[in-house]
This record gives sequence, structure tokens and C-alpha cells, in this order.
Amino acid sequence: MAEDSLTLESGFGALEGPARGRPGLREKPVPAAASPTLSSLGAVFILLKSALGAGLLNFPWAFYKAGGVVPAFLVELVSLVFLISGLVILGYAASISGQATYQGVVGGLCGPTVGKLCEACFIINLLMISVAFLRVIGDQLEKLSDFLLPSAPPAPPPWYADERFTLTLLSALVILPLSAPREIGFQKYTSILGTLAACYLALVIMVQYYLGPQGLVHETRPALRPSSWTSVFSVFPTICFGFQCHEAAVSIYRSMRNQSLSHWALVSVLSLLACCLIYSLTGVYGFLTFGTEVSADILMSYPGNDVVVIVARALFGVSIVTVYPIALFLGRSVMQDFWRRSCCRARGPRTLAEPSGPWVRGLLTVLWVAVTLAMALFLPDLSEIIGIIGGISSFFIFIFPGLCLICAVGVEPIAPRVKCCLEVWGVVSVLVGTFIFGQSTVAAALELF
Repeated sequence: MAEDSLTLESGFGALEGPARGRPGLREKPVPAAASPTLSSLGAVFILLKSALGAGLLNFPWAFYKAGGVVPAFLVELVSLVFLISGLVILGYAASISGQATYQGVVGGLCGPTVGKLCEACFIINLLMISVAFLRVIGDQLEKLSDFLLPSAPPAPPPWYADERFTLTLLSALVILPLSAPREIGFQKYTSILGTLAACYLALVIMVQYYLGPQGLVHETRPALRPSSWTSVFSVFPTICFGFQCHEAAVSIYRSMRNQSLSHWALVSVLSLLACCLIYSLTGVYGFLTFGTEVSADILMSYPGNDVVVIVARALFGVSIVTVYPIALFLGRSVMQDFWRRSCCRARGPRTLAEPSGPWVRGLLTVLWVAVTLAMALFLPDLSEIIGIIGGISSFFIFIFPGLCLICAVGVEPIAPRVKCCLEVWGVVSVLVGTFIFGQSTVAAALELF
């Protein structure tokens, strides 16, 4: 493959072709073990589906917490700038470092200490996200069972309708096979189905606003105002939790056939704009339908016997089922790297069991599904720790990309003015991410205790 040099004339205005005259940021070729096969459209769908998850249910409630549509929408637009910037930075950092995983990029550019911190945050974040996904799936299965197998309140539901049985069966027969493949490119097929399911949910919420849910009386509600400046920032954890596709960014970028930075920027912009549109429509219409009575899970606000909502509940369960394997794939990659390093230190490379082999990959996949399933079944409701998940996600959206940008501009020659601008943007990203992490974590801890 021919080597391409990339010059950043101003910020991230990338021009493909050789450098002309003044120094710039150039992409380094990355030795590939296997030729990437992911198309641009497949990358858009995987990136979009990585972001369209359980956060879709929380956006109407986040609009209420922020004090209305206008303040929540303004915070979302400001966040969108950092979200797109983080994805572009990660693509550039991957081309500079020559690494194929998020944690490898951070460790290669920022040093082993920051790399180990990234791995720890990676495992904790993805593990809790997977547990939250299973809890959402379990809630939808419980509501569907109540609708399909109604019973009198004193009588317990049959054993085959119990959430513990149905969720375990679904995990073994559907989620585990979807999580087994070696490459993330396989998810481009299931991601299309999950994206359509999320779009259907947003469409149902919009239509229900105009038609009116069964049994709901529309009342004129006064315009809300933020109770305090901190209430506006309460939207950040939900945004971080909802738009968290950055953990998959490096893996998706390295799986693409066309890995030019300008092309990756276009894929990132299209994916996040589509995601922002779906989230915004869901948040606006869900909030306008229920106002101050909106639930943290928007589907819980609708009557349980509404057939249209039942279909939306089922399809959204499908959407979460298709995004769970992406989180597992990313968490498994961290464990595979740890496995490889541990075996090399203990026994040497000659006796190393290949971490990506079928036996090791299968063992790690089964272990991940079993641990998250056990936590989802026996831990209490995880709605209170969404803020903590959003706080940890700020590391991957703001802090680590900012650090990578600061370190990357020092690796290669670059014009002083451009270098100064990029370093300032990196510092701003780190500071904003640190603020969001502190604010959301403290708020979540106060709610828990």
C-alpha cells in the first residue's frame, strides 16, 4: 500500500497529498497483519450503533433535569464539538502511534503509566456498561412477559417467564454467539438492525406526542427554568453515557479500508450528527409529552398495554442486544493484551498461547458474559450509577484524546502556530473532561449515599 502523507494546514483541516513547503503532521504507515475490509458505510453504522444504546432512554429525563429543551440542547451542541474532535484526534493518534487499540494508542503516546490508567478505566467502564445493558434488556423482557403472560397480582409468574431465566437464556443463545467473532467488522450487519430499532423508538416517541399515549391527558405545563447552574451540567453524564463510541473508535478506524484522516473525520461527523439527531428528537418529544412526570426510562412512562410501545420495547431490546457485543469486544481486547504481556514475562514468547486464538478468545468471552450476567441479576437497580458511568466515559471522550493530542504534536515537526493551537485544544479537552468527571461522580455519589 502506498504511503500517504497528511498535512494539517490549520487545526484539523486535512489536505491529502505530500507536504508542500512547511512542516505538518504526517500519518505514519501502520503495519497490518491482515488487510482491513470494513467499508465506510459499515464504519458509519458501527460507530453510530456504538453510540445508540441505553442512553436513548435517559435523554427525555436529562432534558427535564436540565430545566427544559433550550438549555439541554445548547449543552448537547457544545458537547458535540468535543465529541467529534475526540474521534478525529483518536484517528490521528492511531496513525501516529501505529497501535490497533484505544489503550495501545494512549500507552504508546502518553507512556506506560497513563496507558495502565487507561486500561483500568477501560475495563471498569465497559464492564459496568455491559451490566447496564443487561439490566435494560432484563427490564424489557420482564415487561414483555407481563404483557404476553398476564397473571393476577397475587399469583407469581410462571418460572419460564422469570427475568432470571429469560435473561440467562437470551445471553446464552443470542448474546454469546454474537460476541464470539474475532473481528469487530462482523458487527456491521447487526449494527444496521440495531440502528433501525433505535430509529423506530425515536419515531414512536414523536408520533405518541401528537397522538397522545392511551390514558394520558395533555395539560398545559409552565416553561421550566434551571433550578441552578449545576442542574444544567447534570446533562453531561447522560451525554457522555449516550454518545460513548470513542472506546471503539481506534478499532473501527483500523478496520477501515480507507484510513486517511480526512475520510475518518467525515465518517465521524456523519455518525455523530445522525446520532445527535436521534437523541435530540427523543429527548425533546419525550420531555414535551410527559414534562415533569417523565421517568428516567422513557418507556416506563407509557402504558404497559400499548401495542405500539410494546413493539418499540421489543425492538429496543434488540438494539441493546446488538450493541452489547461491541462493548465485550473492546473489553476483551484489553484482557487479551494483558494476557499477552503476562505470558511473555512469565514464560517467554515461545510458549505464548495466542490471545486471539479461538480457545483463549472463547474463554474470555464466556467469562465476560458470565460475570456481567451475574452482576445484572443479583445487583440492585443500576440507574443511580449512570452518572458514574458517564463520569468514567469522560476520560475516553475528553481526557485521553486531549493527552494524546498534546503528546502527538511533539512527535513530528509541525508549524509553531498550528502546534500551539492544537496544544491549547488538548489542554482545554483535558480540563473539561476533568470537570465533568468530578461533577458527575460527586453528584452520583451523593445520590447513592
